Order: sequence, then structure tokens, then C-alpha cells
Amino acid sequence: MPEKILFVAANARSLIANRGDLIREMKALGHHVHALIPEYDFLPEVEELGITWDLVQLSRTGMDPKADLRYYRQLRRFMTDWQPDIVYSYSIKPVIYGSLAARASGVPMVAAMITGMGYLFTGESLKQRMLRHVASSLYRRGLAAADRIFFQNPDDLALFRELSIVGPEDEAKITRTNGSGINLERFPSSPPPMPPDEPVTFLMIARLLQDKGVREFVRAAEMLRSDYPRAQFLVVGPHDTMLPHALPADELEQWKINGVVSFVGGVKDVRPYLNESSVYVLPSYREGTPRSVLEAMATGRPVITTDTPGCRETVVDWVNGFLVPVKSAGALAARMKIFLRQPDLIDVMGRNSLSMAEEKYDVRLVNRVILEAIGLVEPLPEEDKPSHPAWPHPQGTAQEAADRKLQSQTQSVESPYPNPHSQPNPKPKPATRRERIEATA
Repeated sequence: MPEKILFVAANARSLIANRGDLIREMKALGHHVHALIPEYDFLPEVEELGITWDLVQLSRTGMDPKADLRYYRQLRRFMTDWQPDIVYSYSIKPVIYGSLAARASGVPMVAAMITGMGYLFTGESLKQRMLRHVASSLYRRGLAAADRIFFQNPDDLALFRELSIVGPEDEAKITRTNGSGINLERFPSSPPPMPPDEPVTFLMIARLLQDKGVREFVRAAEMLRSDYPRAQFLVVGPHDTMLPHALPADELEQWKINGVVSFVGGVKDVRPYLNESSVYVLPSYREGTPRSVLEAMATGRPVITTDTPGCRETVVDWVNGFLVPVKSAGALAARMKIFLRQPDLIDVMGRNSLSMAEEKYDVRLVNRVILEAIGLVEPLPEEDKPSHPAWPHPQGTAQEAADRKLQSQTQSVESPYPNPHSQPNPKPKPATRRERIEATA
């Protein structure tokens, strides 16, 4: 029987990019989907989802009790009138107030997605500590009202347990997902630009915030430019000075004048920039699961990111890229230099990124987990767990191959990362979860 499903959205952009495929699957199953979208950033592209929507007033930053109470009342009023069967909220304020409003309105299924900890949990200023205490208390109340709680990485779940935001009574509600997944058809793989024909291009896609690591990316590029003048460094993303921790405008202007890094600004479609890049870099301080990294992996790019919650889940060191300490421009530059000195690793590690995207982050697999958890499809039988990951290789062998390459630039080193999809397997394997989902589509 068709269900009425309400998305309480953090913003239009995330609804389209991160929830679009899930919404399309719900509609394909015959359900009616509606969204409540903050009016400050509505995008006409929402129409492409084929859903209905209403605009609500949501304060972007801070915790103004009057504004938040007004937001809660708007949500509850709409839920009481529309009477959804399922409410699905994501991001801090929609999760807190959406879950509370849904429970107060008698919604049968209340689902909350934790998409990352954001500004409040990436710093130790007095303001952040105070707001973090308030947010933890509100989160505790909101998630107590939820029937299903989705976490995109194990670190966020561990933190919620540590802060007692979720307790033993909530364990049956909790489901882990591999981020929001990535549509492999929308982001097909492509050969990366490679020397000697083309320079190595390092790409970063992010809003220009301090906690995204933009400053570290720029400093690493400055460290490398003199020795590698052909290398290219590119940042794609909008600069919104109204957001907490936005980069100072004068600092950004000085970087543009210096010209070491090119700043493109916000774009509607990042795929052309991914296709023109060699290596993807995201030195973020903390994420849920960074969508831009998944897009780069699907495109077949190696990734350099930080060994921090959310980011570390996407990279196996020396297999599909490198993990570096947070806030360390020097460590970032050292790992970028490896690709400049050994560009053959770009293709090798990029293919491993693609394999990981296919096996772990395919949006169909992620959406199936969500649809099963909220009762829209029947669970598939559990398959036997493989004893080792589907992607290739322990880091020791890769490290040794890289060291040998450094010692002798004239010696050709065979790739230590065979593509798992090209290896013959004479033994018949049971159908994978992906194959069973495809068979039932």
C-alpha cells in the first residue's frame, strides 16, 4: 500500500544531491514523497525530483530558542494536517525538531539520519563547547522520539554513545550505512590526466570553510609549487561569509592574487572538474561521510584525506590513496608529492577507489539498507560475510613497491594492486547482495 513519506530537509542542495536517489527509489515503489525545505536556499532543481514540497523558516546558524520554537511549530502543524506515514529527517535541527514534531503528531515511523557532527563538534572554543552541551541535550530528546536512527560512520556513533545521546535502550533503533551512497551511473569512471602529456592536477571540492581544510590545501600547494611548477591545484566550492568558520574574505583574496591555487567558486555540476583532475584531496576536520570523496572514488581517482571521523572510512592507506593527520599541511604536501614523483600510482590507486565505490558505496546498496530499516521493502537474507575486503591489498606490499620505484626511476614496477574484477575465479560464488537487489528490481 502506498505510504506518505515526508522529508524534513536541511537544505535544498543536500536533498537533491544526497537524498535524490533514495527519493526516486521510494517513488518507483509507488509512494508519495513530500519535502519541507528551508526557504533561504530553495533551488528550482527540486522540481526534477518529481515531488511536492513546502517552504519553512529555519535559522541557518546558532540556537535562537524563539526561532527554533517557530520552526518546530511549523513542522508539527504540517504533519498534523498532512498525516505522513513516515518522517525522514537529517542534519541537526531537522533531526531534533522533526523527530519531536513527528512523535507529537502521531507519525507511525520516525527516522533520523546523522550526517556528521558539523561546526559544533569540530572545535573547542567556549561558544562551541556551550552550544555542544545544548545540542547534545536536544539531540538526546530528539533521538528518543525516533524509531530508526541511521549513522554514516562508526566514529559518530561512538561519540553519541560516549556523550549518552543514545543509550542501551536505543541500540535496537540504530542502523549503520556507508554514507548516503553514490550513483555510479551519474558519476562514471574516466581516465585521469597523466604526465607526461598532462600535468598532475589536485582537486578539492568543498565550501570555503576553515574546518574543510582549505587553508591546509593552499599551504601544501605553496610548499610544492617551486619544485613542481607544472602541478595544478584547484578548489571548487562557494564562499558564504554568513556561515560559521567561513574563511576570511581578505585571506581568500590574497590566495587568488598569489595564484598558486585556482578558485572556481560554486558550480552546479562537479563532474567536469573531477574528469579533469588526477588526485582528489579533502583535508577536512570531520565529516559524516564526505560525498565529494565518494564522487571522486566513483570517477576513479585516488584520494588524500584526513585520518578523522567520516573521512578515514573512505581510504585504505597506500591502497586507494593516503590518510594524513588533521591540520597538517606538511603531511599533506608529503603525500601529494608521492603522486608527483610516481604518477603511475594515480591510475593504480584510482582503480582501487573505483572498486571500493562499487563494493561499498553503491547508492543502491545503501538505499536498500534504509528502505529495509523503515519497512518499505522486505529484508533480503543475510549473505555470508567475506573473510577479507573485496578491494585489493595490504599496505605493506604497496609501500614496498613505492619505495622501490623511488630508488630506481628507470625500473618498471608492476602494479601491486590488481583490479579484483579482472581476476579469474574458477569457483562459483554465491550471489552477492548487489546481484540479489538487481534481480529483484
